[in-house]
Amino acid sequence: MNGREFVRRARRYARRNGLEWRFDPAEGKGSHGRFYMGDRQTIVQHGEIPRNTLFGMFRQLEINPREF
Repeated sequence: MNGREFVRRARRYARRNGLEWRFDPAEGKGSHGRFYMGDRQTIVQHGEIPRNTLFGMFRQLEINPREF
């Protein structure tokens, strides 16, 4: 999964669960941006996201990967 797809799917997840979300590409360095969902946040990179990093992002946002 790449960063763009992650943001798209995370937006849908937030809407389904009634959470506010926002993505701010200016809050990251280089090709990274910050994604906010509710009171949680994570950094999203532009390119391909490694599997372990993806699961770390799920933990930071408190997302169940099976629901994502």
